Amino acid sequence: MPQFHTLKIKEIVKETFNAVSILFEIPEDLKKTYSFIAGQYVTVKAKINNETVRRAYSICSSTKSGELRIAVKAIEKGIFSNYAYTNLSVNDTLEVALPEGSFKLKTDKNNLKSYLGFAAGSGITPIFSMIKSVLENEPKSTFTLIYGNKTAKETIFKKELDALAKKFIARLNIKYVLSQEKVEGTRFGRIDKATTNYIVREKFNHLSFDEVFLCGPEEMIKTVSTTLTEDGFLKKSIHFELFVSSADTKKVTNNDGLSEITVLVDDEETTFSMDKKDTILAASLRHNLDAPYSCQGGVCSSCMCKVTVGKAVMTSNSILTDSEIEEGLVLACQAHPVTDTIAVDFDDV
Repeated sequence: MPQFHTLKIKEIVKETFNAVSILFEIPEDLKKTYSFIAGQYVTVKAKINNETVRRAYSICSSTKSGELRIAVKAIEKGIFSNYAYTNLSVNDTLEVALPEGSFKLKTDKNNLKSYLGFAAGSGITPIFSMIKSVLENEPKSTFTLIYGNKTAKETIFKKELDALAKKFIARLNIKYVLSQEKVEGTRFGRIDKATTNYIVREKFNHLSFDEVFLCGPEEMIKTVSTTLTEDGFLKKSIHFELFVSSADTKKVTNNDGLSEITVLVDDEETTFSMDKKDTILAASLRHNLDAPYSCQGGVCSSCMCKVTVGKAVMTSNSILTDSEIEEGLVLACQAHPVTDTIAVDFDDV
């Protein structure tokens, strides 16, 4: 279960015309608690217009920095993202959960690896943490970044990335890809099959990549993953995290009527009736249960729970593996009960 602490904002940096990074002040007694692995995220909670809003944001600090910084890109109709960009100030506070997430790169000073990263837009956030952590903690390893944006001015962390590439000239390679602007030294277009093949077959064909990390829209991740496997990359070496899901939704049948559900959360069981057309998460929240969640869009794993009695079907899933689903794990924000009785456990996941 996510554990929140009230953290003060130490610094806000306007990274681009529509994105800010937020540095939190971590009290000395909580510094170990907020330690993280590069690639992980935190869930932030705030009350905006009398509505409690939770959102998940990847950490962009390096593991060695002692900092906890996230980046937030304002999006159309984004309740928290626009609030963060326009309203938050230094010394304001936010409720911040402990770091979590399975998209991570564990560094080891003895590693001799060549990493490849693909990021689009704000998908750079966890990749940026990985890059800095590798450069600081693995002196024998290299990192190659392919970073897509619409224009150069929308490229989050560009100044810092260029500075790192200059400092670690033999260990950090960066190729920018711009879809709406032609700039010398960048590739015009999108991170698609042609760009992926260009990177691994031509531009960096002298490198043998050990692991690949992808972060961005699902379409990009699917295209790059498929292309890389066609080029001989092992599936187990390709890791990804979605920032936006375009997964096809599944129509749930046998979802008429009510289901009696028992929810175990924070060691307490609560039983109530819910409409089978409703999601387990939405029904739990309406019954004032403190079920964990962040994005509510099926692109993070915060609301994962285990079905221990009965059966639930997810309308969309871009995260859980087939083996995890066989174990009974579901994303509560996408899961609908299809049996008259069901029990779910948020604690044992």
